[in-house]
Amino acid sequence: MKTELHEELGQRRRKRNIQIVFGLFIGLLLIFTIFSNTLQSLALPKVRTETPTFGSMEHQLEGSGILRPLAEAKLTNPAGWKVSTIAVKEGDIVKKGQTLVTYDSKTAEREIQDEMAQLEKQKIELQSVQDRYIASTTEGDAMNLRSAGRDLETGKLNLGVQERKINELRDRLASREQIAAPFDGIVTKVNAVEGLASTGEPDVVLTNNSRGYRLELPIDAPLLTRLGIAPEEKLQVEVRALSDPQPKIIDGTVYEIADAEAHTDNSSGKQATIVQKIVRVKVTDPELKGGEQAFVKLVKRSRQEGRLISNEAIHQDREEKFVYKIEERKGALGNVFIVRKVRVRAAESNDKETMIESGDVNMNDLVILESSEPLQDGNRVRLQ
Repeated sequence: MKTELHEELGQRRRKRNIQIVFGLFIGLLLIFTIFSNTLQSLALPKVRTETPTFGSMEHQLEGSGILRPLAEAKLTNPAGWKVSTIAVKEGDIVKKGQTLVTYDSKTAEREIQDEMAQLEKQKIELQSVQDRYIASTTEGDAMNLRSAGRDLETGKLNLGVQERKINELRDRLASREQIAAPFDGIVTKVNAVEGLASTGEPDVVLTNNSRGYRLELPIDAPLLTRLGIAPEEKLQVEVRALSDPQPKIIDGTVYEIADAEAHTDNSSGKQATIVQKIVRVKVTDPELKGGEQAFVKLVKRSRQEGRLISNEAIHQDREEKFVYKIEERKGALGNVFIVRKVRVRAAESNDKETMIESGDVNMNDLVILESSEPLQDGNRVRLQ
């Protein structure tokens, strides 16, 4: 009886030992599996993500330039004649039509005299042809009459050509023998030198400060459209004078939008031609002198609303734009994060965000902004 009891107790101990060993084995197996998955997980690319936000796009314009007089005339003599007399100096206030500079026009006057002499010579020759025509009429010589008639008509045509040439020379002389003020204003620069011809610079620069000043801002045409800037638009202009460190805010008005030279953009990895415009703003203030530094900052929100993601998340290949988003899969040992490549179409963008048009990116999706390693569709990653 005791023997049987000892044998039964021994079997029970063996079974318990086997269970303990088996449990330890399973535990170690689980520990190694978890440790292995942890090591594998640590080796995966680490990514930084964000979720899309919903709203309108903020567009911002920042520009600067130098204030220039709105009414400014750079006057010079295209004939290249020597300066005879300078009637003004810098700072003078002049009236419209007032003479500013006169030029030595003796050569042009002699040319007109020579052409006048040629005209008188043609008139004498024409009288001789008229006499021949009258004689041919009296003699009844038909052939000489026709010849004299043709010479008479030719002489009249040459006479008309010569008279027009003289009138043109006189008009040119009248327009170039002096420079007159095209409007009331102030002489801001005199480059003319008595006795010398123009050196390429304007002989006189005339401005009219009472008409205000202009500020020119180069802007990309797409941004201009998104901002909705048009003629008569009111803008606040910050003006900083050299003599006054305190900036002054002045209301400006867009008075003209002109075409400008396009430029290329390679920021997306693909060369694109961007159309540019020049926005001209009129600024009026009695304290302005001209030459001040001016700044414009305008912020507007787009009328359209949509899903917004950071520009860091946008990639470009040969076909179109795309983003990487996270697909989460649940597993026995934890969740697995898979990379999915999603094509998107940009509706609008600024220097920070892009509004996308795609049903494949939802508001709760995690979109990858940055990765520790290059990614491909289907890669496993770990979240930062």
